[in-house]
Amino acid sequence: MEEVTKHAGGRPPMYNSVEEMEVMINKYFQETPEERLTVTWLALALWFSTRLGLINYEWKEEFVNAVKKAKTMVEHAYELSLRKNGRSWDIFALKNFDWKDKTETK
Repeated sequence: MEEVTKHAGGRPPMYNSVEEMEVMINKYFQETPEERLTVTWLALALWFSTRLGLINYEWKEEFVNAVKKAKTMVEHAYELSLRKNGRSWDIFALKNFDWKDKTETK
C-alpha cells in the first residue's frame, strides 16, 4: 500500500521572503501618485484579494517591519495631504491609523 502524505492545508503563502514583498512594495510607491496611496490599493498592488490579506502578513514575524513601514508610508501621505489641503477625508483616514483630533487631559 502506498503511503499518502497529508497536505498542510490552507493556501500557499503569497510571499516566501520579505525581500520578495519589499520589491513589490517599492514598486507600488514608485508608480503610485501620492494622492492615490491607500492601504487597500497597496494590498491590491501586492496581489492580495483583500486588505486583510496584507494585514495578516503583519502578524508574520519576518514580514512585520515591511508591512508596518508600508502602512506608515501611506499614513504619511494622508498627513501631508491634510497639511496641504485640510480635507476632512484625510482626517477620517488618519483616525483609522489611530490618530485623535481631541486633546485628552487627566
